[in-house]
Amino acid sequence: MKLNQRATTFRSLHDDGLLILPNAWDAASAALVERAGAKAIATTSAGVAWSLGHPDGQKLPRHEAVEAVRRIAAAVDVPVTADVEGGYDDLEATVSEVIGAGAVGVNIEDSQSDGTLFGISEQGERLAAARAAAASAGLPELLVNARIDVYLLGIGAPEGRLDEVLARAAAYAEAGADCLYVIGLSDLDALRHIAEASPLPLNALAFPGAPAAAEFEAAGVRRLSVGPLVAQAAYAVAERAAAELLSKGTCSELEGGVDYSTLNALF
Repeated sequence: MKLNQRATTFRSLHDDGLLILPNAWDAASAALVERAGAKAIATTSAGVAWSLGHPDGQKLPRHEAVEAVRRIAAAVDVPVTADVEGGYDDLEATVSEVIGAGAVGVNIEDSQSDGTLFGISEQGERLAAARAAAASAGLPELLVNARIDVYLLGIGAPEGRLDEVLARAAAYAEAGADCLYVIGLSDLDALRHIAEASPLPLNALAFPGAPAAAEFEAAGVRRLSVGPLVAQAAYAVAERAAAELLSKGTCSELEGGVDYSTLNALF
């Protein structure tokens, strides 16, 4: 399937119902997520960075991020959307290069590495530049998911955060964003308010203890992802299994692993 067709397919997945994206971080995790039934693959910047020996938070060299997307896109037959954080050292170049690697969507954060947010107008300009870069790269259909980090970082007084999100949502939609990702917010009433106020599909973060997928969907959420949580769970198995083997000499933590032949056949 051509990239433009994949982009159109990916866009259509946001039209109705709830698109669930268990985030992947390498080719094997992406292939397994697809095998489990996912209709698209979303990467996690944190998982990708950790797997390549870097911390998350704009620390991953752009070329390594792009090559990770390339390996993931080559391993699956469904659309891939890339978490590019704030765009690394050059947002427009990053957008162009991940498209070249096979991505049909991107997540772009409005926070900076120092924990502050870009101003609303500045982030709007950045999103518009990303939109233009996609058109220049031959993929005007690229789906831009604008991440709003107000709740994640606890920006401003709690009682003013919803208004700040709504102001950013309006500006980002005008700048050409296609989806809003209000990470760190799981309050269903607040999510419902945002979904009703914005014309763009709303992305929320699922996590242990959060509302169930059906509850998010009833509140107007159209896209649900888990960030680095699948990667964190996988690494927890590695740590527990190593600790068990080293301390007890047993391997019970390794029960239930994906069969070798099954994994090998994915590639």
